[in-house]
Order: sequence, then structure tokens, then C-alpha cells
Amino acid sequence: MSVPRRFLPSIASLRALEALDRLGSASAAAAELSLTQGAVSRQLQALERQLAVELVVREGKSLSLTPDATAYAEEVRYALDRIAKATLQLQSAPLAGSLNLAILPAFGMRWLMPRLPEFSRRHPDVTINMSTRLAPFNFASESFDAAIHFGNADWPGTQALLLKHEQLVPVCSADLAGRAKIEAPRDILSLPLLHIQTRPHAWSDWFARQNVPTDGNLGGTIYDQFSTISQAALHGLGVALMPDYLVEQDLATGRLVALHHASEDIGGAYYLVWPTSKSRHSGLSQFREWLAGQAQPEDPLPR
Repeated sequence: MSVPRRFLPSIASLRALEALDRLGSASAAAAELSLTQGAVSRQLQALERQLAVELVVREGKSLSLTPDATAYAEEVRYALDRIAKATLQLQSAPLAGSLNLAILPAFGMRWLMPRLPEFSRRHPDVTINMSTRLAPFNFASESFDAAIHFGNADWPGTQALLLKHEQLVPVCSADLAGRAKIEAPRDILSLPLLHIQTRPHAWSDWFARQNVPTDGNLGGTIYDQFSTISQAALHGLGVALMPDYLVEQDLATGRLVALHHASEDIGGAYYLVWPTSKSRHSGLSQFREWLAGQAQPEDPLPR
């Protein structure tokens, strides 16, 4: 897309505007930018002429921004920050480089990590930097190239690759299961329910699929991560509705017991999500292409 020149002020003028807004005085802005106050004033005048908008209130030697200019300066600050981050990323990774990836802690540890050695062997020139995020965020405000996200692929301004539908199974400790008489899904209501913060309606949806009526007010304790809720279940504190890939080993060893015959998909899946603007990112393209081969339903979890 070609942007008219009048909408692309010089970086020097924009830096002067941003510095005046942030620092509050022309002298402070001049000192930071290694300019004279006169030079700062001339940069602002040039910006006003180009935009045909009054930006600066001049009272003697004092300069301050109009309310509209203050709002504009906030947007400029964000844009300059994005330019700086993009430049730093280009300089630190001039070839295939690095991929900044946000991951969900449990899915990242149990599903993604066992698979990553293969990607590293295939693409040794791509470095993946990972940070955990429990909830969706704004790609515009955080410098991630992509994220592994749970939901319905409805993140605005993005594209997505389906990785895995979430299959849930109710589990509890062997001791709790031995003391309870669970003959049908409705019997689970007699036990303490453990809830995960990121799936507030999971139990309600699960009982609805089993045709078990509830009053919609299912009590129980709430946990913010699967790692803590699984420990609560292992120690007999109640029944947790867990993704099957997280509990298969505990079920196999008998540490946990499934209270229903099969895991079920009650909506939602894991996706690789990336901003549309990053679609041609070299490292992301290689990672996305490789990950597509790992996302088949029949793909077993590596041991």
C-alpha cells in the first residue's frame, strides 16, 4: 500500500513531538535529542506545516502540546517503539533469526517441548524464544511473532493453524475414587469439583453433554494453572476435568482414575496464532510449516 507523503512526517519531527510530550519542556527534549531548543522548535514548526494542524502552544519560550497533539504523540510513541523493536530484531537475527513465541505453560511443556528437538535438527538457524502467557493479549502491545493459544481462532487481525482439539476427562485420585460410588456421570456431583480459571464453564458444559441437569452454580475450588489443579486431584482434593494429554501418564500408572469411559471434546482447541502482518516472517514460516505436520489427530505424543 502506497501512503501519501503528507501522512509520513519525518522521524526527526516525530521524535521532537514525542520527547516534548513525555518530558514536558523544550529544554529537556533538546537535551535528550542532542539538539538546541531552537532546533526542536523548528522541527515542530515543520511538522505543523506538513500536517496543517496546530500542535504546539507557545507562551514566550515555553512550548506545550495541544490536547489533540498529546493524543497524537501517544500514537507516535507506540509507532517509534515498534520501529525500534523491529530494527533490533533485524540486527540480532539478520538471516532466519529468532522467533518470539508466547506459549501456554501446560500445553507448551507437555505437547510442544517433546517435539521441538526435531524442529531444531531441521532448522538449526532458527532460535525460538518462548514466554508463557495464560490469557490472550494484544499482539500490537507485545513483541511476539506468534502465540500458542486456546480458544476458537477468533483473535482479531490474525491467522491461525489448528494444532489439537481439547479432549477432557474427569479424573480424581485412586483413593477418592475408591471411597466414592461413581456409577454414572450424575454421581460426580456428589464429589468436590476442581475448576480451572481459564475454562470457567467446562464442568457445566460437560454435565450438559452427559444430560445431567445442574443449577448452573457448581461449587468447588478454582485454580489458575493445570499444573496446580492436577496436583490437587492427585492429593484427593476433588475431581478435575483435565485434557487427556496431560493426565495419560498418571492414568496409566494408576495415580489418577478416570470417572468416565471416554474423553470428550466440549469446544475449544489449541492453535498457533500469528498477526497477519507477520505472515511472511522467515522463522515463523518455517516453524508454521513444520508444526502443520505435527498437528495431525493421529500424531501420538512422543515418549
